[in-house]
Amino acid sequence: MSTRSASKATAKVTPISGFPEYLPSERIVEQRFLDVIRETFELHGFSSIETRSIEPIDRLSSQGEDTDKEIYAVSRLGGGGEDDARWGLHFDMTVPFARYVLENAGKLAFPFRRYQIQKAWRGERPQEGRYREFTQADIDVVDVGELSSHFEAEMPLVIADVFSRFPVGEFVIQVNNRKIPNGFYQGIGLTDVIGTLRIVDKLDKIGPEKVKALLLEAGATDDQADQCLALAAIRSTDLGFVEQVRALGVEHPLLDEGLESLAHVIRTGMAHAPGKLVADLRIARGLDYYTGTVYETQFVGHESWGSFCSGGRYDALASDGKTTYPGVGISIGVTRILGLLVGRGLVTASRSTPAAVLVALKDDESREGAVGIATALRRRGIACEVAPSAARFGKQIRYAERRGIPYVWFPGAGESGDEVKDIRSGEQLPASADTWMPPSEDLTPLVTRVDG
Repeated sequence: MSTRSASKATAKVTPISGFPEYLPSERIVEQRFLDVIRETFELHGFSSIETRSIEPIDRLSSQGEDTDKEIYAVSRLGGGGEDDARWGLHFDMTVPFARYVLENAGKLAFPFRRYQIQKAWRGERPQEGRYREFTQADIDVVDVGELSSHFEAEMPLVIADVFSRFPVGEFVIQVNNRKIPNGFYQGIGLTDVIGTLRIVDKLDKIGPEKVKALLLEAGATDDQADQCLALAAIRSTDLGFVEQVRALGVEHPLLDEGLESLAHVIRTGMAHAPGKLVADLRIARGLDYYTGTVYETQFVGHESWGSFCSGGRYDALASDGKTTYPGVGISIGVTRILGLLVGRGLVTASRSTPAAVLVALKDDESREGAVGIATALRRRGIACEVAPSAARFGKQIRYAERRGIPYVWFPGAGESGDEVKDIRSGEQLPASADTWMPPSEDLTPLVTRVDG
């Protein structure tokens, strides 16, 4: 054996941090979650699109603070030249979607409702809940020139439907409107509105004392910093937030617009998703393109894990200089959610295979007949597989147990024909591949929350 061949044979295979890969049972959880997301999005009338993986780096890097540090540049291996490092992998779906709208505006019907479920890439330090490669599921509505505010109230209702259908446990959708802090900051005399927003957006990470210190360092007075923190402390599950803001004694037309818009969102949530929406005036979102309602979503009891579903309204992200396409959208961090639920064992699948039936083999010569039985079952929507070998029946049953397959089919085992055994209870009954059907809960793997 050559030295080169030997080194290849002994090379150690190691995972790359930040690029998660799932075991089969974990993948089933992910696929069921994606099914629920897709089905719910379509129930709300959203159409599916898929955009390319790369965008021009200059467009990606113009969308918020430090985003250029998150971009994976793409260049041809061993290449160089004018194409080198011009492109980058997208780190969210909103920027490529805005470009897609501009390129296809003449072919789309507005208001345009779309969803995307795709991979994204972000160059940050991997840790729990943060990955270099991850799946996002987004919905957006865009229109031409103007976008009705009722779409801002619709977004959280879709998300509430998704999480009510999947066993994520209790959750809360936190809502704010960027016009509220924007108008409030201007009303108290602060001129660097975006800078102030970015500082206040750090509240959950560094706490109010450090946020106040940063505000003072940025030029705010002690009273202005206290006012910013007082606004951010307001949180209400009903319309009470309006009077709480008014009590701070600040006036500005933009503040009035924001309060009216947020009140509409919360009022809609109270009517159609009671207990799921809360007005939380510390929510800011760091990306510069948000102009109206903004959203963040947290698991109750796991607030320290941060938001796993967020978004907001944007008015100028998609524009060709003549026409502007304002929109509102929200994104589900699928990989982020599964990192918590699967990683901590909070959600599990009942088996590691979609197969509900294992067709047993009496001997090698019986395989063709077993394949016929499996074919008949599959035609009626029953997932199954044929035993890998004609081992003793006890060994074939143990194989099914290891895979989590609940039923074993025994061709010709009974006086009148085939029999099927529920290996969990031990019950074995006569069955025909043309008529037998397992209970609905056994037809596909169940995904359940372990702690209820």
